[in-house]
Amino acid sequence: MGLFEQLAGVLLPVFALAGIGVAWRGLQVPFDREFVTRLVMNVGTPCLILDTLLHLNLPLAEFSQVLLAAVVVLVLVSVSALVVLRVLRLPVRSFVSPLVFGNTGNTGLPVCLFAFGQDGLGLAIGFYIVGSSAQFIFAPLFQSDKPAWRTLVTTPVIYAAVVGIGLMSADVTAPGWIERLLSLVAGLAIPLMMIAMGYSLAGFRVTRLPRALGLGVVRLLLGFTAGVVVSSLLGLEGMLRNVVIVQSAMPAAVFNYLLAARYNRHPEDVAGIVLMSSVIAAVALPFLLGWLLS
Repeated sequence: MGLFEQLAGVLLPVFALAGIGVAWRGLQVPFDREFVTRLVMNVGTPCLILDTLLHLNLPLAEFSQVLLAAVVVLVLVSVSALVVLRVLRLPVRSFVSPLVFGNTGNTGLPVCLFAFGQDGLGLAIGFYIVGSSAQFIFAPLFQSDKPAWRTLVTTPVIYAAVVGIGLMSADVTAPGWIERLLSLVAGLAIPLMMIAMGYSLAGFRVTRLPRALGLGVVRLLLGFTAGVVVSSLLGLEGMLRNVVIVQSAMPAAVFNYLLAARYNRHPEDVAGIVLMSSVIAAVALPFLLGWLLS
């Protein structure tokens, strides 16, 4: 299979699913985004995590490496984002979250699945677990004066990660009916993630184009650079390196806008950052994957 065919096999399903969401909004067909988001976050994604970790064919040490890499990338991007915002004299509470937290779930998981297979998805989930947990903890701390512990302890993704890693460490095999149930429900997660993302992006508007474009580019450059640097520092190779770089280079997560709207932290500007970084990433992703896969 040539590189072009390989890229098409990775990207066309991702763009097609997101396109369904865009078309859905364009046709003004009713879409309960809150219900779909809750279904994905509370049911589909936890089952996807458990199902993938139970069937992961990689050594625990390699999975631990991706967790470590995700933490180091997160720290490096956070420090860099704070410096950039100080230099630009922009409010940290409003803009640090979209610069730090990439779309490692809605976009990163399907891209890694189609590009690197089931084991690639397992590693991508490890990266997603770190980023998602950090976002639930630190983003509300920056944007709200209220503690985030309540959100954290009521998030099923966290429990699924702990249980999944525990079962994987103990080399436990689940009963057949549980595996089939997890597999069925897990199948909901990625398609619904992409459709909901496309629907959300289609509703975003750019109010200040220079700011949205500039910070969108900053988000992508910070993430990509951190991914490459951390992979080199930790001596990562092969699929592990590729997954870390792809997940690090994801555009700003849609969830950043939801938090900004909830806490009234420049939601229109954050929506613009999410939209512009996603559009640029869609153009850049074929080149990034072409470089990694070649």
